[in-house]
Amino acid sequence: MVITMKEVAERAGVSKSTVSQFLNKRYNYMSVDTKRKIEQAIEELNYIPNEVARSLKHKKTFIVGVISSTILSKFTTEVVRAIEDECQLKDIQVIICNTDDDSLKEKKYVQSMVARQVDGLIIFPTEENKKLYASLVQNGYPFVFVDRKIDEISVDTVLLNNEKASELAVETFVEHGHKSIGIITFPLGKKAITTRSERLSGYRKTLKKLGIPVNEDYIKSGRLDQMPHLIEELFCMGNQPTAIIATNDMILEQVLMYAKNNHLTVPHDFSLIGIDDVSFATFYNPPISTISQPSFNMGKKCAQLLLEKIDQKEQGNGGASEIIRLDPTINHRDSVKKLN
Repeated sequence: MVITMKEVAERAGVSKSTVSQFLNKRYNYMSVDTKRKIEQAIEELNYIPNEVARSLKHKKTFIVGVISSTILSKFTTEVVRAIEDECQLKDIQVIICNTDDDSLKEKKYVQSMVARQVDGLIIFPTEENKKLYASLVQNGYPFVFVDRKIDEISVDTVLLNNEKASELAVETFVEHGHKSIGIITFPLGKKAITTRSERLSGYRKTLKKLGIPVNEDYIKSGRLDQMPHLIEELFCMGNQPTAIIATNDMILEQVLMYAKNNHLTVPHDFSLIGIDDVSFATFYNPPISTISQPSFNMGKKCAQLLLEKIDQKEQGNGGASEIIRLDPTINHRDSVKKLN
């Protein structure tokens, strides 16, 4: 049997409109005693508010979607958690979709969320869906990009200062006497996502700034399943790098697994810095130096921007889009060896 708002009102001895105000957190003219009675009635009757009716009344679903690139990444998990925390403050639910950076899955999820009339989206985008995102912009649909940007799409975007992340790693290695510095990343190319292209760009620019020639053989990129082979290529070179940058947490894990399987030790056999401050970096022996992303701040900012855009849509206002970059920090530990 479905409990109605009318029954809650009768049990609490108040009007339906008072219960409605309570459910919508409009407490301005409500006494503490009235609130207590309604809370008690809801608990005793096990009343579950009718979200469909609420949505129809307010012309909102009170749901937002997050189109995530991969939930396997600690960075992504933290961003999504911060988004959820911020939305919960506004009683807005979050639906999470995982695309595995598959542009077709991404397109289907976006279209599905829009069709289900979620109030807005936070998206880790790929380059292949520009037309879809351009149409959303044209139709005034609220959405925000996170972690990646698409130059042709004018939408609020929150991401890391990726070039700075690589700069911090390269400068640390050079300060310790390293000039043969390798870098490992996921696939590059014309459609490479922002994090990959910018981190490689930061690597190149910093080497150039410090007067160190870029050795193209020290740059390895590929899929996760290709990592063991790519890492082996670095270590089998005649003039192998003395230091390596792993551009995300999953690649860092692959490098450490390769080292273990081939009886290599850090930093005796090679120095290592990872971008993404994974939990195991602190208790690995020795602790691994990492570049931290302000992931929780990024997620919080994304949610705030999206909720503002949703409010602006209701009010018929629209503002200029902005790109917000947050700076990384380096955690100096024991994985970088000082060369003579």
